[in-house]
Amino acid sequence: MDMMAPPPQAGPADDVEGSGIVRSRSRWRWVGTAVSVLLFAVSLVVLWQILSQVKFEDVTGAFAGKAREQLALAFLFTIVSYTLLTGYDALALHQMRARIPYRTTALASFTSYAISFTLGFPLFTAGAVRYWIYAPRGLPASKVAGLTLIAGSTFLLGMGAVVGFGLVFRAEALAEINRLAVSVNRLIGLAVLCAITAYIVYSFLGRRRIRIGRWRLELPSFGVSLGQILLGVGDVCCAATVLYVLLPAGYAVDFGTFAAVFAFACILGMVSHAPGGLGVFEATILLAFWRLPYEGLIGALLLFRICYYLVPFIIALLVLGGREIAQRVRAFRARVELDTERDDRHDIVA
Repeated sequence: MDMMAPPPQAGPADDVEGSGIVRSRSRWRWVGTAVSVLLFAVSLVVLWQILSQVKFEDVTGAFAGKAREQLALAFLFTIVSYTLLTGYDALALHQMRARIPYRTTALASFTSYAISFTLGFPLFTAGAVRYWIYAPRGLPASKVAGLTLIAGSTFLLGMGAVVGFGLVFRAEALAEINRLAVSVNRLIGLAVLCAITAYIVYSFLGRRRIRIGRWRLELPSFGVSLGQILLGVGDVCCAATVLYVLLPAGYAVDFGTFAAVFAFACILGMVSHAPGGLGVFEATILLAFWRLPYEGLIGALLLFRICYYLVPFIIALLVLGGREIAQRVRAFRARVELDTERDDRHDIVA
């Protein structure tokens, strides 16, 4: 082979093939967007129909009737859930062999999730917050993107495991909700659990790498994969408990069934790309537990939004704002000290 020969030029066939790939990707992107918009629109219609049957006075009464113990437990499990979320970033950083202090990891994880849960589009919002915090620590954009993907997969694995176990071990209760046969629920649950098991086995066989655009991402190892599932399940159960403890007394709902419905509602909310799954999450919960009085459910859902989304969102904004102000004050003091030192040296020379 002539080593000095010019590299082959792309011909018409290559151009046609490349344009075909671009058109195919564009077509699937539009399909995904259409599904998200349709899901959001249907959820809003369902939510409106449900709310039209509810009296505002009954909702405010259910809202005001919450005991202090219920609110205290809700905030306690919110704290536990967000604490477990910091493990998502810690696992991802361990997988990428990046040494970042835990206080930085906790700050990046809490603020990124608190903001992305409220604003939606987690790959962009959470990724931007993480880059803002991790970049000064020497973590490049490619690793921040990989960290966000690994953390997102942890979230999905936890959701999938809870849904799968619920469909298998609470098949009868869920059959009354989704109107499917008990055997069908169990088959779907087994399929989900088998997919998660296949992922674990795949990670056990050796380190794997995938290419996403111009980035190469190493898939989690076996130990990290197990940690992902345990953390994900723990976080989902804690988040579900926040809403569960806010239900009115007398709402006899099995927690395993409730957690499975909660996880499924969260997945639909993510697919819709609505900020925090707003509307989609509520409609799913209300439809699933249609036999329960709507007033108490709506009051619990409103309080859940405040405890798990609004309060952490406000705290995250205050923390990031305070951090930015503190950094600018330190930079200003450093400049003042440097200018003072230069003036002193100038006076000595003079």
